[in-house]
Amino acid sequence: MVFLFVVRAKIVTLLTTDNDELMRKIAILIFILTLIISGCSQRANTYFEKELSFPEFVTQDQKVKLAAYVVPTKNQIEWQKLELTAFIHFGINTFTGKEWGDGNEDPELFNPTAFDAEQWVTTLQNAGFKMIILTAKHHDGFCLWPTNTTSYSVASSPWKNGNGDIVKEVRDACEKHNMKFGVYLSPWDRNAESYGDSPIYNEFFIQQLTELLSNYGEIHEVWFDGANGEGPNGKVQEYNWSRFYHVIDSLQPTAVKAIMGNDIRWVGNESGLGRETEWSVTPLQPGISDAIINENIRLNITTTAEDLGSRDLIEKSKTIYWYPSEVDVSIRPGWFFHAEENQQVKSLRELVDIYFQSVGMNSVLLLNVPPDKRGRIHEIDAERLRQFGVYINNTFSDEKLTDGEVTWRARAGDSREYNVIPGETINTVMLQEDIQKGQRVEEFTVEGLINNEWRELTKGTTIGYKRLLRFPDTEATKLRLTITETRDNANIQKFGAYYAPKL
Repeated sequence: MVFLFVVRAKIVTLLTTDNDELMRKIAILIFILTLIISGCSQRANTYFEKELSFPEFVTQDQKVKLAAYVVPTKNQIEWQKLELTAFIHFGINTFTGKEWGDGNEDPELFNPTAFDAEQWVTTLQNAGFKMIILTAKHHDGFCLWPTNTTSYSVASSPWKNGNGDIVKEVRDACEKHNMKFGVYLSPWDRNAESYGDSPIYNEFFIQQLTELLSNYGEIHEVWFDGANGEGPNGKVQEYNWSRFYHVIDSLQPTAVKAIMGNDIRWVGNESGLGRETEWSVTPLQPGISDAIINENIRLNITTTAEDLGSRDLIEKSKTIYWYPSEVDVSIRPGWFFHAEENQQVKSLRELVDIYFQSVGMNSVLLLNVPPDKRGRIHEIDAERLRQFGVYINNTFSDEKLTDGEVTWRARAGDSREYNVIPGETINTVMLQEDIQKGQRVEEFTVEGLINNEWRELTKGTTIGYKRLLRFPDTEATKLRLTITETRDNANIQKFGAYYAPKL
């Protein structure tokens, strides 16, 4: 790990440690002393990538200050920039009408009549989505690629006479259209006979994971959920998560590990709702070891907790992580396609609200779009996605400020004014922090100059990668952004104003 310190005398000291605890503590101590010497202004540029364990000697105030310098990895930054990603639930359940198969479904049932991976990719890409995550294997154990681990796969189906490979076709379509590709691989397998015989099944699962990560080009996200029910033998499996992570890191070093992984966390619901105060820096520990579970219990936090990063919580914590939120929700009531839900596809207004409450609340949106029995995104879903893409693009490509792109380092209480293009009506603002330098803003207000009088338009707490806020239609000549509270000098990367049409 590399720590860079820049002090008043412009002396630069570079310390490199290889998991050396003593050097790590010395580095943190030097950093704290530098902050004190410099009057706690940001004279020392020291960043802790992904994780920081607090030495025992730091005070509560110093913990909060240090939290401002925890930053994401390059992989996490690239993932956050995607903003819109798509889940594709497709498999044997598509043909049985189930949400969770029991592992006994006949592979003969899997036979899409007009499978078109390019239609998936182009439909989603035109709507603004940057990555597809495919359910390569759901809980039923049916594999969408011709795996060597089991006969329960597309190789035993009538589709393409058993010679097809859904994973390959989707990956190829993504590559052709410059769309990123990820895989969902369910650890729970209701078909595998070895499930519940922990060492044997873990080897089985690792072989499946290895096939997917070795034979299908670059994988950008690996998605594990936490389902852990019984197998066909009635046993429950103990997953070897550390080995699973090692396989991913070895074979796909640029992939992020999501949900049960240690790069991306679940937002805590499947309703498309982020938190009003969404911290990417959190004491919530990734993983499910006894030590991790006990620490999360001590802090009284889970993935569903409302507070995952407040000052009070950080003051109680021993370690903090850059562990950003992913919001998963389906465009339909179910995760797999059901024809009877064709009239229950989310409205444009619902999708836009979800966008504001996910991407607009410092999260990445993972919208599930389940293909039908033909192997195509249904026309109703495709049209709704088209409408969504047009709305978001039209809204946020029409900037109403003349000077919102200027970066700004702000202390608590600092304000900055921005000019609105004359005659324009606004009802939405966008704020972004430079998360390469951490997440710091705790509270802000936005005012508008209306008839030569400043009036509060909206206010919020966290910003992070992106914050979107809506308010009534306003004709203001200027906007004023005030950073009310921040953990250290805030790095505002963008402030924008827009008009979002009513729906």
